[in-house]
Amino acid sequence: MNEREGCALLKARFAAAGLDVVEHVRLSEDGIDVTLDGFDAARRIGYEYITTSAGDRAEFTPAAVAALEAKMARGELYVLLLDEHALPDAELLTRAADGFLTELARRGRLP
Repeated sequence: MNEREGCALLKARFAAAGLDVVEHVRLSEDGIDVTLDGFDAARRIGYEYITTSAGDRAEFTPAAVAALEAKMARGELYVLLLDEHALPDAELLTRAADGFLTELARRGRLP
């Protein structure tokens, strides 16, 4: 699955969950400076499908990921970070997205 296909799948899953996803959103705050593949700014929920072809590995460094994870642990935002190497096909990507969205619904974070 390539970057375009993965992002289209994720956008569809997030939209089906009621999120208003905008593509290619720059998140620059608290030492984080990355561009997310999709983000609902009002709900502060998004996703990033990390692929080599898109150059994501240079941007989503261990420090950037740690900063995002710290914000998520504090409940300030929720970003599903997925790596093409771990989730190379549509079935696995769909399961990961749906699991993430199910957990957010359980926490009352979805519309």
